[in-house]
Amino acid sequence: MKISRVVIRNFRSFERLDVPISVGTTCVIGENNTGKSNFLHAIRLCLDAGLSSTYRSLIPNDIHSAVDISLPSQVLVGLEVTDFAGKVNEEALVGAWQSEPGLARLIYRFRPKTSIREDLESGEIEAGDLTIEDYHWEISGGGDPGRDLADIEWDEDIGAQIRFSDLQSFLVVFLPALRDVESDLRQFRASPLARLINAMEIDQDEQEELLENLREANQGIAESPSVEAIAGAIDRSFKAVTGPAFSMDVGLGVAEPSFQAIVRALRILMSNAAMSDFDPSSNGLGLNNILYVSILIEYFHKRLAQQKSAGQIILFEEPEAHLHPQLQLTLFNALSALPFQSILTTHSTHITAQADLASYVVLTQTGEPAIASSVPAANGGLDVADVSDLERYLDATKSNLLYARKVMLVEGPAELFLIPALIKQVKHIDLAREGVSVIPIYGVHFDVYARLFSDNGLPKRCAIVTDGDLTPSDAEPGLEGEDELPPPPDLEALENDWVQVFACKTTFERALVSPGTLEMFARAVEEVGAPIVAARLRAGLDAIDAGMDEEDEKELLSTLRASVLNTAKRFGKARFAQVAARHVDCAEAIPKYLGGTVRWLVEE
Repeated sequence: MKISRVVIRNFRSFERLDVPISVGTTCVIGENNTGKSNFLHAIRLCLDAGLSSTYRSLIPNDIHSAVDISLPSQVLVGLEVTDFAGKVNEEALVGAWQSEPGLARLIYRFRPKTSIREDLESGEIEAGDLTIEDYHWEISGGGDPGRDLADIEWDEDIGAQIRFSDLQSFLVVFLPALRDVESDLRQFRASPLARLINAMEIDQDEQEELLENLREANQGIAESPSVEAIAGAIDRSFKAVTGPAFSMDVGLGVAEPSFQAIVRALRILMSNAAMSDFDPSSNGLGLNNILYVSILIEYFHKRLAQQKSAGQIILFEEPEAHLHPQLQLTLFNALSALPFQSILTTHSTHITAQADLASYVVLTQTGEPAIASSVPAANGGLDVADVSDLERYLDATKSNLLYARKVMLVEGPAELFLIPALIKQVKHIDLAREGVSVIPIYGVHFDVYARLFSDNGLPKRCAIVTDGDLTPSDAEPGLEGEDELPPPPDLEALENDWVQVFACKTTFERALVSPGTLEMFARAVEEVGAPIVAARLRAGLDAIDAGMDEEDEKELLSTLRASVLNTAKRFGKARFAQVAARHVDCAEAIPKYLGGTVRWLVEE
């Protein structure tokens, strides 16, 4: 059984959300405060029998700011469920939810009570007079398949009412971001160890054998002279206080002689090269997270093997918490291998780099009260080849564009090092503080990334900053006798409300050279070990400051630009840009095309 679609209307940060869900592991991605936790909570409103009814009765802060609750309206969360056919337990569970063969729907609504709807219809209550007390929650299933979830009105009855107890056979495990797994592992009832032990169904003979071991241990401990003396002292004192009417015999033992006492007393013990049989509290938080989830996974597998499951799902906030990158990936891969769904919220670019593009649900701040949502792989602007390319290209560095408020795509590391530093120095604008991520793509294949940005994809501004010739900086035509390079992408064809191209007329290094940056470059070439070039740049700056006609200055700058470019090539463009960025405090100007980029991304 799989959730295939989630529809949310008027809940917290979501005025309207409608996204398909991946069959395996779904990654809910977005910057802070875009509603990733709200997304999981909305699913729990529909499906999680372990969620207290208190949370299903919404408060004003749970309702989107665009909704005036004094007027009749609703909060709706709808789930479409598939892949249950032929599975006896799951078919039995969703029988009342089916809207058509192979498709079931579960709908949570918070809307005016039945009596209030009747009074509104009769005119006894006027629209505009409602309060939160006039609303209640309800869960229904199924309904006319021709009536889309996203279009159901507040006064429209849909499907059959679902008994809350019916949801209890579907297991929802919610792991919050600020989880104290060490405490949960210590407290038996909160620990996944308790679930796993119960699922093991230890037979009666083995239980009795364990119980006999406990009795023998208790007897051996009780016969110890010191323990016997302590028990006798407590016994005498207790009887002296209670008197004969209420006295009982007192003894000491490891635990009461019952199987449940044995189960409660079990503790996880760990060993490594340095220590043996130590408590998990000696571990770091990250490793205990892994231990906790590992026990859960084993419990899920046991539950499936016993064919007692009527469906299960993990809702996991920030699985990367306290984990270094390698463990983040191993945990993600383990969750992805499970034979049922998991939905994760994450800020980890290591996880998003590993995940399939089809698994992304991206939430984006657009400056409006409502959060924009999208599944980029479902964007009609991407074909199969585009999706395949993006899955290769969106590594841990480039995945930053999924979390940014705005994006600047550049060719390589030279631009990454210098552009943000120059803009901060000259324009006094910190791109990071403005929510702009500068992403080097290490080439000129901007068209692949640009197709991500659209109304139906990622509705955020993307500025493409490139050289005029669109030739990769490391391209060497002529090798192996081939002089022709593939044609560059037609970037102008990609421009839309979300994508704009800003190109210089030459190479990046040449474009940066102006009277306002000559001292910066002079110090940079001096530092990398080119004193002759440094002297040439400073002499040129002195000549310009002394005054010369426009044509002579233009010719001189052309020569100096060639010197800077050749020096950058000689020492490596990325390394040279790193050094130049250290001397950016000398810069007084940026090229016009970078100024246009800043205006479009930030100042507008």
